[in-house]
Amino acid sequence: MKKLLSILLSAALLIALAATVCAEEEPKMLNVFTWDEYIDYDTILAPFFEETGIRVNYSTFGSNEEMLAKMEATGGEGYDLVLASDYVLDALRLQGLIQPLDKSKLPNFVNIKDACLGQYYDPDSAFVVPYVIGTPLIVYDPVMTGFEITGIEDLWNPALKDNVVIIDDARVVIAHVLKTMGHSFNTADPDILAQAAEKLSGLRPNIRVFDYDTPHVAMASGETAAGFMFTPQVVWARMDRPDLQVVYPKEGLGIGIDGLVISAKAPHPGNAHLLLDFLLRPEIALEIAAVQLYSNANEAAESMLPEIFLTEPSLNVPAESLADAEFLQFLGEDEALYQDIWLTFKQQ
Repeated sequence: MKKLLSILLSAALLIALAATVCAEEEPKMLNVFTWDEYIDYDTILAPFFEETGIRVNYSTFGSNEEMLAKMEATGGEGYDLVLASDYVLDALRLQGLIQPLDKSKLPNFVNIKDACLGQYYDPDSAFVVPYVIGTPLIVYDPVMTGFEITGIEDLWNPALKDNVVIIDDARVVIAHVLKTMGHSFNTADPDILAQAAEKLSGLRPNIRVFDYDTPHVAMASGETAAGFMFTPQVVWARMDRPDLQVVYPKEGLGIGIDGLVISAKAPHPGNAHLLLDFLLRPEIALEIAAVQLYSNANEAAESMLPEIFLTEPSLNVPAESLADAEFLQFLGEDEALYQDIWLTFKQQ
């Protein structure tokens, strides 16, 4: 009997060990969900594959809201990593659609800038790996405008009729309209939002182009005299047109941190941690900054950044301007109010 019991215990132990080994040996693949080309293939994904043999399946969305809707509809099924903006990552966290990071698998987590940790969307720095930092800004041609632009309010100037390009983003643009009215980016009061909608309506005659992905093209080509867009788009416009001026809006700045999270139903969480730690290497963070042209979130890479990060004003926002910068925050059901205002505005 003792011999039989010993054999059974040994068999059970072998089965348990085999199950553990199988659980650790994930297939060499990884499913990433983000904007098109937001993780560069040549400088990031190809070297990662060469080093690990893990092939990345890259799925894209067009907006934060589209990503959130898909994650809510599927529960995150099939996705490993999601790379998106802070306020929707907060929504994923609050809805239990992402899982905590295993810091033991992220030795390079220590490279993240302190300013990017402990923010409202991840107060315990337990879920999000920061990717880049951005600040929406104004860029304009002083010759075409004929006057100096100092803030968002100036975009209503009648001299800019049919001459402004803005990012096609409800939350970001309406937030800045609210700022011109002395309100928070995250106002949910229906009466105040109604006032913001009325003010936004007055901007419509000046808008020539709505463009989420490439608003810089209209500025670089001279199609528009002024634009409101994300950090790298300002940089790209000024690469072609150094004469364009950058404005830190006098009403106050917005700031955003895009980051990566692991889906609660990730089929390959081990591989996800491998890519996250790879992205946190200083030399890889340097490649991310150089390709994406957003401000860098990796302290260990800071001293290696190319000259443009030291000289380009859109990548060097003064500390005093950033002191009161405001984050967008997820507003739950009230998000729909912003989308409704934006749809009506665009259809004018």
